[in-house]
Amino acid sequence: MRLVVTRPEQDAAPWVQGLCERGHEATALPLIAIAPAPDPEPLRLAWQQLDQYQALMFVSGNAVAQFCAAQTPPSLASWSQRAPNTRAWATGPGTRKALLKTGVAASQIDAPGVGQFDSEALWHRVKNQVQVGETVLIVRGSDARAAAGPGVGRDWLAQTLQDAGVPVEFVVAYERRLPSCSPAQHEQLCRAASDGSVWLFSSSEAITNLQLLAPGQSWQQARAVATHPRIAQAARAAGFGVVWESRASLDEVLASIESTA
Repeated sequence: MRLVVTRPEQDAAPWVQGLCERGHEATALPLIAIAPAPDPEPLRLAWQQLDQYQALMFVSGNAVAQFCAAQTPPSLASWSQRAPNTRAWATGPGTRKALLKTGVAASQIDAPGVGQFDSEALWHRVKNQVQVGETVLIVRGSDARAAAGPGVGRDWLAQTLQDAGVPVEFVVAYERRLPSCSPAQHEQLCRAASDGSVWLFSSSEAITNLQLLAPGQSWQQARAVATHPRIAQAARAAGFGVVWESRASLDEVLASIESTA
């Protein structure tokens, strides 16, 4: 089966490898470009003030990598010494793996165990440990085409924390951009709209960018797997003829695809 992996370039390679190892024809077509934050100073300041937060919530593995890259040296290995009581929150296994890779101790990381990987699942994991009045810092990306704000998909967690009496701050770790699209990639994009390929979406923004890169393209013959109901809704709104929903792990995405083959 032909599969199109739309994750950012840094994240797409292990997915392509894993899918190919399982006998599928997978190619990467990144629909979000990742760039460093325009101003790294707030990231350095957050690290210096680490012990003033009850938790840092990282929205993705890219948030972890860019937060780490802004430090000198680029490592979070001293997290437990700097702030033994500050937790690191992750919404899924990829973000947790990135935290471990940069040196954060497993004992300081909170993440959903199995099944759903999103802000709602993270909240169920941490809601009994949050301290009223103690600040949580959300480490996120920003959209280069929009003014900096809380960030799509993170408003719910921020509002839930604030409703529970927990102050929330934000820091931008990276910038999401519309990727460049070579003639070969554009040809691949148009071909995959109707050749039976299955598009793998883990972000609604990727779907928005796809529409910007191929304005007027019909998606009625295209098929997609989305890793969250909100993403599935965006794919249907974009005109995808068939949209399946799946949890976010590679095995469950594959199970969703193979069950429909």
